[in-house]
Amino acid sequence: MQDKKNTVIIGAQWGDEGKGKIVDVLAEKFPHVVRFHGGHNAGHTLWVNGKKTVLHLVPSGILHKKAKCYIGSGVVVDLSALIEEMQSIKKAKVDIEGRFFLSSNAPLILPIHPVLDKAGENAKENKIGTTGRGIGPAYEDFVSRRGLRVHHLYEKCFEERLDALLAYHSQGTHGKEIKELDRAELIKSIKKMAKQLKPFVADVPALLAKAIEKNEAILFEGAQGTMLDVSYGTYPFVTSSQCVASHAATGSGVGAKHLHNVVAVTKAYCTRVGGGPFPTELDNDIGESLRQIGHEFGATTGRKRRCGWIDLPALRRAIALNGVDSLVLTKVDVLDTFKEIMVCTHYENSKGEKFTLSPFSLEELEGLKPVYKKFKGWKSNSADVKNWDDLPAKLQDYVIFLEKQLKTPISIVSTGQERESFVQR
Repeated sequence: MQDKKNTVIIGAQWGDEGKGKIVDVLAEKFPHVVRFHGGHNAGHTLWVNGKKTVLHLVPSGILHKKAKCYIGSGVVVDLSALIEEMQSIKKAKVDIEGRFFLSSNAPLILPIHPVLDKAGENAKENKIGTTGRGIGPAYEDFVSRRGLRVHHLYEKCFEERLDALLAYHSQGTHGKEIKELDRAELIKSIKKMAKQLKPFVADVPALLAKAIEKNEAILFEGAQGTMLDVSYGTYPFVTSSQCVASHAATGSGVGAKHLHNVVAVTKAYCTRVGGGPFPTELDNDIGESLRQIGHEFGATTGRKRRCGWIDLPALRRAIALNGVDSLVLTKVDVLDTFKEIMVCTHYENSKGEKFTLSPFSLEELEGLKPVYKKFKGWKSNSADVKNWDDLPAKLQDYVIFLEKQLKTPISIVSTGQERESFVQR
């Protein structure tokens, strides 16, 4: 990986792949780090010197003192959540003054949006498993041109736009909950938070354009994962934003020609939070072992993650959709104690027909069964190993097999939660 290449980091599965750690690892080489989509439904967990930091909105490069971090225009921003996160970072003695910027174009998550989100989810028969943080309703208002953006907080039209939004939703299915909100308190609270954030509000596309002009490298940090992308994921069991690498351009405000390198992060097995299809899911003792050993509980909600074996048809789809240059394989140490490890190489339908790519249609996907190749477990310690030659031989074989099947190099193997626990190949 070249130091002076603008690089996009995305998740290749259903999120929770370990993107935060990888961004933290790579950020040392990048003077600029940008979050380009999603909201505080994302949870990026970093471990540095035994200390845990969980970030939901602020880019994972913030722990590197020289990195400038940006929230792009594609991110929906909850003011309260952002301020709380910034205060937490400051308490950890991380200086963000002059190195953290919030796009003036970013859409806002207002207090009405979590109300709508929770009420809407509760009314559904087939629940998606939303975090209930208002992400979907905020994006819905934004694309319907009803929403407010950061810059509206400082304009004369603020109260007028807010009133129009409240009036619209008070006439909807969940109007009762909206009418119960105290308008005066709402405005007072929002204005107070807007004042706190004003020093950080900036024209992020212009700042990134200057960085590009100076030939300074930019790291684009994705959230969630490809299989949760609103256009290409397991629709309708998806998030509300576009998670694929190409959205790094529109979500941050740079031209597509400035995206040079795409790195996709995948676990050595597979997890999913919430509802939706999961072909390789293990609803048994093995799945529970993966959950417990891998500490598979959501960083944002604390919910149990569903666990299963690695799914190559889904990964092939992710690699194609994102134009992936290289892969990062995380949490290999979670598999250290397993006698056998399975890899889903393809799917088959009832006629015995072979599918090497995950289909977009849920009905078609539900009619397919995963076909596995069995590997003997390495049954030895890989935790915190930093050199390829020191990895167990059977783990090396596993990595090489995945590379050949996916026709994509695995450039990094993560061997633990700490920043230094990885093998660079």
